Amino acid sequence: MKLTSNSFAEGQKIPGEFAFGIHDAVHHVSLGNNRNPHLAWSEVPEGVKSFVVICHDPDAPSKDDDVNQEGRSVPASLERAVFFHWALVDLPADLREIAAGEFSREVTPRGKSGPSAPRGARRGINDYTNWFANDYDMRGDYYGYDGPCPPWNDEIPHRYVFTLYAVDVERLPVKGRFSGADVRAALQGHILAEASLTGIYSLNPAVS
Repeated sequence: MKLTSNSFAEGQKIPGEFAFGIHDAVHHVSLGNNRNPHLAWSEVPEGVKSFVVICHDPDAPSKDDDVNQEGRSVPASLERAVFFHWALVDLPADLREIAAGEFSREVTPRGKSGPSAPRGARRGINDYTNWFANDYDMRGDYYGYDGPCPPWNDEIPHRYVFTLYAVDVERLPVKGRFSGADVRAALQGHILAEASLTGIYSLNPAVS
């Protein structure tokens, strides 16, 4: 199975229109257009009943002590953790493409609604749900896609891995308010094929 995008190429920078945050010379970061990127796939195996899309950042800081702090930086040597940006399940078996902006067109304070999503799919919460948990203006359940917004003082660019799974069930066994980790667990034993596409993004002018 092959996964491609008109929005960015493998290993290349993700354009700001697909990011939650963009560089701001005065405030370090401002809100981006937060559109989901275009994705298309081919060479699908037989027996597919539905598709699943996960986007994760494997370069998220494991500790937030230095994150977005003036006069400090997030060191390249820091141990990294996974941050889920998108968990989309139950996409129909005959689908071969997702349009740019089809599932997300802007930043939604307190998060988009869910789990119902376009095309009869369901979307889980992403990790902005936890990130904004203590922010009165932004806290809420962040369903669906919310794009890159790595720390503006991180010494490394972040990778954003979009993975498409062809699965053997029409409805993945997750319920209600599910997470990216829940989807990964539910996929076990149901994956017929998978394909990934990785883009990079940074808000640090010294890195990007």
